[in-house]
Amino acid sequence: MLSSDGIDTEHEPFKKNNSSNDSNILQFMKKYQIANYQQLLKRSVENIEWYWNAVNEDLSLEWFHRYNQVFDSSEGLPRTKWFLEGKCNIVYNAVDRHAKNHPGKIAYIFENERGIAKRISYQQLANEVNSLANALKHAGVKKGNTIGIYMPMIPEAFFSMFACSKIGAVHTTVFSGFGSQALCSRLQDCNAQILITADAMQRKSLHIDLKKRWIKALEETNISKVITVGKTDSYKNMEIITYNEFTKNYDGKSCDTEVMNSEDPLFILYTSGTTGKPKGTVQVHGGYMVVSAQQASYLIDMKPQDVLFWYADIGWITGQTWVVYGSSLIGGTALVYDGNLDYPQIDTWCKLIQKYKVTIFGIAPTAIRSFIRKNMLFDNYDFSSLRILTTTGEPINKEAWLWYFENVGRKQCPIINLSGGTEIGGAILSASPIISLKPCTVGLPVPGFDADVFDDKGKHTAHGFLIIRKPWPSMTRGILEDWNRFIETYWSKYGNDIWYHGDIVFVDPADGLWYILGRADDIIKASGHRIESAEIERAISSHHAVAETAVIGMPDKIKGESVIAYIVLKNVSPFPKDMEKSLKDEIVKIVESLVGRFACPKNIIFVEDLPRTRTGKLVRRVIKAKALGENIGNQDVSTIENPESLKYIISTNITNKFQLNK
Repeated sequence: MLSSDGIDTEHEPFKKNNSSNDSNILQFMKKYQIANYQQLLKRSVENIEWYWNAVNEDLSLEWFHRYNQVFDSSEGLPRTKWFLEGKCNIVYNAVDRHAKNHPGKIAYIFENERGIAKRISYQQLANEVNSLANALKHAGVKKGNTIGIYMPMIPEAFFSMFACSKIGAVHTTVFSGFGSQALCSRLQDCNAQILITADAMQRKSLHIDLKKRWIKALEETNISKVITVGKTDSYKNMEIITYNEFTKNYDGKSCDTEVMNSEDPLFILYTSGTTGKPKGTVQVHGGYMVVSAQQASYLIDMKPQDVLFWYADIGWITGQTWVVYGSSLIGGTALVYDGNLDYPQIDTWCKLIQKYKVTIFGIAPTAIRSFIRKNMLFDNYDFSSLRILTTTGEPINKEAWLWYFENVGRKQCPIINLSGGTEIGGAILSASPIISLKPCTVGLPVPGFDADVFDDKGKHTAHGFLIIRKPWPSMTRGILEDWNRFIETYWSKYGNDIWYHGDIVFVDPADGLWYILGRADDIIKASGHRIESAEIERAISSHHAVAETAVIGMPDKIKGESVIAYIVLKNVSPFPKDMEKSLKDEIVKIVESLVGRFACPKNIIFVEDLPRTRTGKLVRRVIKAKALGENIGNQDVSTIENPESLKYIISTNITNKFQLNK
């Protein structure tokens, strides 16, 4: 049964299991004599100064000089500063102290598509980081300089991030799937002086020439030196040196960790760009350190003995917050796979879970839906080590949630479905191991995040726009070189003291659980009705033959906008045209029944794939531009992981043959 907002809220709740009794968040609550989760949420936002200080204390984060004030919003909420006068460095807490106290503990396990694996202990990690950090300092890198990192998920990528942070340089990681234009624009925007990269990578046995991309990109940047993993040669007047050559004179040498002010920049990370030009967000040492540790410890319940396998690239905030910094701040182990989860076999990811006894596993909803299409059997895999499942990146449909819960989690693992953003530094909303859950829910607001739901007029409602009333430590310090855009995007809709996030959410009045419905810019206005594309997509996805769908609104002289649905079927094999017509009719009837006749698709187009970002978000703005017959060269398509899928999005000028009779 669907609620009035199109969400299935009638499913029997999945109760928390007994293992949640020793969860990190429950131990925090006991420590501060907090009776239940709702009381924690209330106390954490009523007194954010108490809460974030308590988090720092509970997680035993170490400071070179303790802060004398938790936060200061005297210049306005958008300019809030955190942990004032505090001196720290995130690398001391993520690497140095573990190398000292638990040198043999495995920090990272790396494996690639060829089956080559490498285990890195915290002592080895510290040694590698020190070596590169010394080399960078000798090369003239100073505190505050920006260094670009354009690498696949290999050990040197992680060494590079930590080395930059250790000496006070600012790293900006760029997804290795991006082409030269996307790389160039980001290196220009952040004014990077050095690029650490690789000459090539492999994906599904294909050799991908990264050097060809970065050579072209660097012609219009201020990059003066390139450090690359692999073979290389000179190019024009640019200094290019191999990674091993660059670091060889510093093996085994220690390097002092730079003492940083709490508000000193840590990294610049660009948004995924689903809504236009990517924005350069800025994270700082103090605030981000506390929040990334909080999110790893309290949201996904990571402990030092855990093995985290969250398939998330370092070019996105999920990879940074949980895989790079969160896991290491906790002192845990992270498994990093450099390749596609379904290669060299479709069950590669299953074998990795079994081989390394993974305890926390995370994938995007898009990946879950792709696995469903493969009709895999799971009886022969040992998933008994798993205790937590995670997912983020795109709203998840009920079928995908249940498939994940039943087949991967064996009905024993809570699904920590969470939602936030690059500019947030992590999640705003999240499920929790200690609350009962229902399919698709993102649980409740994260403690310390004063989230609410507003209508257009700024009044509280159960169905509306996600907002945040109070600041938090990992809020981006503006948009790089564009403060006005920062204010206009996040601080203008409801005034300069309310963060407007742009997500549409629904809070079930029966149990208080939250659900993400989609983005505000995905609203379709049809026949006088305002409807989220996600609501129509949920209805379509409930059909047993549908694997994934993207719905857009197209100009219509009569309705204002008509609904167009691009659908990926579970069985992609061609089928007779009479069956195609029957299937389309069934889908239309489902939409009419669950949402309403006004929301029924005017056109249905079956496609083999849909364009999405590396984090699994469908890029509807590009789909709509292509459907309108516009030149998508005017769109930023650099964030699209599978650009070949755009060929399936045909202009509505030639889709009349698909039109359904109403």
